[in-house]
Amino acid sequence: MPIVVADVMQRNIERMQAFAAEQSLDVRPHVKTHKCIEIGRLQVEAGAVGITAGNVGEAEVFAGAGFDDIFLAYPVWPSGTKGERIRRLAQTTRLRVGVDNAAAIDALADAMGGEPDRLQVVVEVDCGARRSGAPPEVAGDLARAARNRGLVPVGVYTYPGHGSAGPDSREPAAQDQEAALRAAVRSCDDAGIAAEVVSAGSTPTVAFATGSVITEIRPGEYVFCDLNNTRLGACAEDDIALFVAATVVSDWVPDQAILDVGTKAMGREGNPEIGYGGIAGKKAVLAKLNEYHGFVAVPAGEVRPRVGTVVPVVPNHVCPVVASFEELVVTDSEGTTLQRWPVAARGLLS
Repeated sequence: MPIVVADVMQRNIERMQAFAAEQSLDVRPHVKTHKCIEIGRLQVEAGAVGITAGNVGEAEVFAGAGFDDIFLAYPVWPSGTKGERIRRLAQTTRLRVGVDNAAAIDALADAMGGEPDRLQVVVEVDCGARRSGAPPEVAGDLARAARNRGLVPVGVYTYPGHGSAGPDSREPAAQDQEAALRAAVRSCDDAGIAAEVVSAGSTPTVAFATGSVITEIRPGEYVFCDLNNTRLGACAEDDIALFVAATVVSDWVPDQAILDVGTKAMGREGNPEIGYGGIAGKKAVLAKLNEYHGFVAVPAGEVRPRVGTVVPVVPNHVCPVVASFEELVVTDSEGTTLQRWPVAARGLLS
């Protein structure tokens, strides 16, 4: 079961908001990390201008809870029921959708029927992550194509995913991000379209997202932090706000303890060198995972936890871990409060 330390999480939220205020940036946190209505509300109450969602289902859950400013930062193809669902969302929220190709622009305009101007689009450009995203120099062409179909182009965005490659990659990736966004803004200007929104991510690179062209940031993992971000230098161990409570269920093998969490709970991110998760406050790591077994390698000199002991496991990557559970157990550093918050957007993958 995931345990959230509420005061640590709140400190993370407030620190990100303060950073953004210093840089004159809007915060639009990515809710894919927590998928939780209560946490989204805390972020908005702290000053976030709206939220970022990863798919239509996430957007629907948060819109249904009253969130009325949502950026679906994904190049959605409105097939099946998605077109109608996007149209309904655009009638009740200020909805922005990512696009990176002309075919999707046409499909979205068709999906909106006689009201394409209800949907705002943000052109995604690639800044070196080599994921989705058009070349920055064609952003203006795509924005013009959207306007010609009656959609409302409002800006550009990108994702510097290569900033997660290692501690030394964060700042260069952020520089790549700024260069790509500047080129995309120029392309929009050349097309006669003002890029009012210039949106940047992510948690590993956000500290360097300080260029004057950027108007908003979309961090997600900062709300909980995790081992990957501590290794990158994007957060400290004291900033980690989510742990998985796991119980030692077997200890027959020397220097090893078996926990009742495996890939079903922790995902598969990691490798034998860094492990597949850690034990808070210890050097011990999850050296191996089966579906329901976690193999803790206990280093020499460290006390092995006994059978029946509950240990706090720190995820390598927090997002897929949260998505494995139906609820979060929320407490504080003193253990004086205890609430259960649903992971409301769990399982919504499209």
